[in-house]
Amino acid sequence: MPGFLVKPGIFASGAARALRRTATDGVILAVCCVRGVIMGGVKHQRILLKLSGEALCGVPGGFGLEPKTLDTISAELAEVHALGAQIAIVIGGGNIFRGLKGSASGMDRASADYMGMLATVINGIALQDALEKNGVPTRLMTAREIRSIAEPYIRRRAIRHLEKGRMLIFVAGTGNPYFSTDTAAALRAMEIQAEMLCKATKVEGVFDKDPVKHSDAHLFRKVSYDHFIQARMGVMDGTAVTLCRDNNLPIRVFALGSRGNIKRVVLGEPIGTLVSEAADLFASQSD
Repeated sequence: MPGFLVKPGIFASGAARALRRTATDGVILAVCCVRGVIMGGVKHQRILLKLSGEALCGVPGGFGLEPKTLDTISAELAEVHALGAQIAIVIGGGNIFRGLKGSASGMDRASADYMGMLATVINGIALQDALEKNGVPTRLMTAREIRSIAEPYIRRRAIRHLEKGRMLIFVAGTGNPYFSTDTAAALRAMEIQAEMLCKATKVEGVFDKDPVKHSDAHLFRKVSYDHFIQARMGVMDGTAVTLCRDNNLPIRVFALGSRGNIKRVVLGEPIGTLVSEAADLFASQSD
């Protein structure tokens, strides 16, 4: 029996088409459909992924966009999408312009932050193009209206896009100055009812000190919200972590540079650091 029989209209996503192509004669693939999307054994069915703008340029502290890096990230996201996971992405703009840096050089803080928002839009367009070249249907949604380029952010519409198997890219932060894209990620994660906020960084997780400068730095496998905030750990903005704490949204911090880590997070593997209410403060890698 070639392929498998399905109810009309169920397979609306690119993930479904990818799985359908894997069916061979005499093989029937059993899948579970949840709200129109195939679930391929993932633990976290809906996540919010926070990507820094720096991740798109391929070099720490670099400037601009690196096409090869964009394609690598997009190919990995396409693999995760094919499992049936619903993914929304908040992207930063530090590879083009940082509002805080502009403010430090004498610019008005609000003006500098608006420029930073526009930088995230540029990154979002680039990521959308790369994802669609990898066969992933996407929608670009912006907190600042740019009608000819992106959809205005509307919470119910965003959730509907996810249910239809589309990957979302949120740009322009919260739409307000003085708030980081980390805070935007926390806000959007709660609005779309994501199960976890996944923060992709250049290091493996949360350490007791900078692992780049200190070879004896210890990785925390688990850390509580309060300890994270009190210790002023620099991996993520304190306002964002406070927002997650107040709404009991777990955060997974992991290294983007290790291929397959996004998939591991979605499948529930305990990589990197988990920031949550009940986390053991002393759960370090050395235990």
